[in-house]
Amino acid sequence: MALEPYLIYLLAVAVFFATPPDTSQLLIISNSIRHGLRRSICTVAGDLTANCLQMIAAAFGLAAIIATSSSAFTWIKWLGVAYLVWIGIQLFRSKDEANNANQVVAGTSGQTFRLFRQGFVTSMANPFAVVFFGALFPQFIDPALPVLPQLLILGVTYLVIDGTILLLWGWLGVRAARALNRFSFAAVNKVCGSLMIAAAALLASKDFTPQK
Repeated sequence: MALEPYLIYLLAVAVFFATPPDTSQLLIISNSIRHGLRRSICTVAGDLTANCLQMIAAAFGLAAIIATSSSAFTWIKWLGVAYLVWIGIQLFRSKDEANNANQVVAGTSGQTFRLFRQGFVTSMANPFAVVFFGALFPQFIDPALPVLPQLLILGVTYLVIDGTILLLWGWLGVRAARALNRFSFAAVNKVCGSLMIAAAALLASKDFTPQK
């Protein structure tokens, strides 16, 4: 891949991320507040794993199917909204109990999987991502060169940038946790639950008109 189109691609991705936090970023902020940045890396891993699958789907042309199927898009989106609302409700219902606080500090393999699953499902539930990759990557592919290496370069670059930004949001979540340290564990859960409800509202507000 030539340097010039790659630099333009970097600029395009940077502009894409120069926005207020989206659903995945709100999730990493919430998890970092409750569990710390180290454990929230599992959420980042889940998100990036979903991105990998979405890139593969885009490469195989599934983006076109989603882009032309209003019902498929709507089902995926609203399932994601319901999942985020469910997480938010669970956080609101959490009790201010000592054993809950100890679980946050100690952590378990079950908790690790749960954090990974949250990142994975939240990212996969956003069908905009597949359409985005399907529209973005072809703009920077040189048909005169082997396609697979170019896709790998574009994909890995996106994952590195996305992962870095998610970790930065997670770090901000840790800073917020320090500010919330004087409040009860239940109050922190309500803050995090509010973030999840906001993420659900953000995903629900995204409109989509299928291609004709």
